[in-house]
Amino acid sequence: MKQLIFLLLLLVVFINMEAQDRITGKSFATRSEVIARNGMACTSQPLATQVALDILKKSGNAIDAAIAANAMLGLVEPTGNGMGGDIFAIVWDAKTRKLYGLNGSGRSPYDLTIDYFLKNGYKHIPPTGPLPVSVPGCVDGWFELHKRFGRLPMKDVLAPAIGYARDGFPVSELIAYYWKSNSRSLQKFPGFSEIFMPNGKTPEKGEVFRNPYLAATLEKISGENGRDVFYKGEIARTIVDYVREQGGFLSMRDFEDHHSDWVEPISTNYRGYDIWELPPNGQGTAALQILNILENYNIKAMGFGSPDYVHTFLEAKKLAFEDRAKFYADPDFAQLPIEKLISKEYARERCKLIDPNRAASNYPAGVPELGNTIYVTTADSEGNMVSLIQSNYRGMGSGMTPGKLGFILQDRGEMFALDPGHLNCYAPHKRPFHTIIPAFITKDGKPYVSFGVMGGAMQPQGHVQIVVNLIDFGMNLQEAGDAPRIYHDGSSEPTGEVMTDAGTVYLESGFPYETIRELMKKGHKIAFDLGSYGGYQAIMWDDVNKVYYGASESRKDGQAAGY
Repeated sequence: MKQLIFLLLLLVVFINMEAQDRITGKSFATRSEVIARNGMACTSQPLATQVALDILKKSGNAIDAAIAANAMLGLVEPTGNGMGGDIFAIVWDAKTRKLYGLNGSGRSPYDLTIDYFLKNGYKHIPPTGPLPVSVPGCVDGWFELHKRFGRLPMKDVLAPAIGYARDGFPVSELIAYYWKSNSRSLQKFPGFSEIFMPNGKTPEKGEVFRNPYLAATLEKISGENGRDVFYKGEIARTIVDYVREQGGFLSMRDFEDHHSDWVEPISTNYRGYDIWELPPNGQGTAALQILNILENYNIKAMGFGSPDYVHTFLEAKKLAFEDRAKFYADPDFAQLPIEKLISKEYARERCKLIDPNRAASNYPAGVPELGNTIYVTTADSEGNMVSLIQSNYRGMGSGMTPGKLGFILQDRGEMFALDPGHLNCYAPHKRPFHTIIPAFITKDGKPYVSFGVMGGAMQPQGHVQIVVNLIDFGMNLQEAGDAPRIYHDGSSEPTGEVMTDAGTVYLESGFPYETIRELMKKGHKIAFDLGSYGGYQAIMWDDVNKVYYGASESRKDGQAAGY
């Protein structure tokens, strides 16, 4: 009882803490927006932001800058991304004045079937080791983006990351923390310690880390044979041999057959703004579904942080996530009812299930007719903008660290279901359900905001909160990210887990106790959480003043910068 009273007192102290006293802006804002005319880059690590700006200043465009920053982040932030993971992007092309979507996710091994898991008694695909490894799509994604929109030679685009990998860089604070945390479970796998734990430990904050193996790998793909070295040559062979030695199933055929897909972004109009996401196998559809439900309520009148707003958001999230669990999968393996799921009519039907006074223990999925991460956004002087997200999944991924290549393979295959009747059920050469999603907002056919929020199931929840903060609550770009966030855990999952109660609501420091009290009265279970509120980066185009605004996540080591 004494412990409970102490926690409640601690809660009251924390929720009344605010950012430093500022003469302008919201009390929770950590800094002003960055404003520049010629170009902007926002990433989760300052050195990566500076690399992107350097590329822009050398006559590269936003696409070149995004690739360069992503390559750099694979070095300086291996806790969230790297060449062993997948990639998604939305590109605003100033020349055609159109959005383009890239799905750069990899597929499962041809030689691994669901029978293997069922015969060996697996209830879920394990999170580490060789079994959750799917083909890494990142490198092919870089080359697809570059082939269609890039300007500088790929050798110049990757040169900064190569130089830093060879010469070293000082590790920043939050990345050092996650690096050490990941190493506890991954150091048992061959190759991991040799590359990521020099001298027997992970690098501390400020310690200079070098990865000459990654430098050599980047040099190979920046050469004459480009992506084919990775998917048809020695790098693919090295990965295949390593994974097979560890008991995995990747083959050269898996790499040779890999390709990214250009896809049409999907959208909904929210109070006059078009919000854009990518279609499944990602979860961007959930953000659109939640927004469609919220549009039926006067969110602005409810007020930011109010019990009514938080409750309505949570119930809308639960509704969308039940559909997410049932209907989001690889569209090459099933006909998905996406058009119906993001329709306004369907949202109005689903709204009827929400009780304004009570948290639902569970919701049924609808009946429409028939998977830590980094996020980068860049913009250039010509008006091109890129929204790019890339990940290993579960921080540093599977732990599989093949033969001195300098990176870890993703464990995205963990997101498959093992129920043969599930749309996201495991099958050979299939893309798993994906959590990483880039986002974009346009207004009257013009670019407005390129943004993303990293962090697993937090991503669509975060996307919605950013949109609502900007449009309903009138926050500026930095305030929209700094505002305290809501994270709900406990919905049904595409891996087959089913929601059986109302789940848990995690409210970041900054929500008033009155809100917490009223939410508990409605039946919500409130708790603390450490690090699950996501990571935000954004660029806004001001079409009146012809300038870019940049914002970066105060919860990360990031930086927004322009020139």
